[in-house]
Amino acid sequence: MEKNQSAIKPESWLVSAGRTSEAGAPLNVPLVPASNFIIGSGREYSRNDGTPTWEALEEIIGGLESGKSVAFSSGMAAIAAVFDQLAVGAVVVLPDDCYQGVTGLAFAGAERRRWSVQRLALDDTASWIRACEVADLIWLESPSNPLLTVADLEAVCAAPRKVGAIVAVDSTFATPLNQQPLRFGATVSLQSATKFIGGHSDLLAGVATTADAAFEHALRTSRELTGATPGTLEAFLAVRGVRTLALRL
Repeated sequence: MEKNQSAIKPESWLVSAGRTSEAGAPLNVPLVPASNFIIGSGREYSRNDGTPTWEALEEIIGGLESGKSVAFSSGMAAIAAVFDQLAVGAVVVLPDDCYQGVTGLAFAGAERRRWSVQRLALDDTASWIRACEVADLIWLESPSNPLLTVADLEAVCAAPRKVGAIVAVDSTFATPLNQQPLRFGATVSLQSATKFIGGHSDLLAGVATTADAAFEHALRTSRELTGATPGTLEAFLAVRGVRTLALRL
């Protein structure tokens, strides 16, 4: 199903990606409610190897974001996989206006002394640039949830950062059509597919996208080991929903 998004307008990509060109195959990727596959194709167990339904969603979002996507069971599952990459003692910097689930996850980890948390005003660009020199995880949310504050992503993502630091951008409210954080230099872009991508309030799913092959592998490993895989129906519904994203926005 792999196609090259760079030669296709985003609106056309939404309706053409994630489909096979095989003659006689279904136009829409079908639900594949399988946990096991016949050995020999490279796909054996869905928690480890995925399903064609997940892969269609990953291809669509990855192409829009100029990276490789990893689908998860929810937006928070994708976010947790990013936090899972932090070593004990890490420094996490969050916006003062931030999705409550992220705040809860960050402070729960701080209470267990896994990391420390600092908070900054999202529109205080100078403070974020300084934070990049010491933080292990710069967590940006733009526009923010719920106040819709906008960060200067270009400036923060381009700032010199600590070696090995992660710059993560939750871009859910912008959607991949309107904002591609990887192009500014972010390590990973997060989407809650539950919201605009799904579009119908009938699923939970999340997507993390990165242009860093090692980070992609780490996210897939985290998904596999924690079992944070998207449901077959949810992946199918997310693919159905994202087809109309341009029309709905």
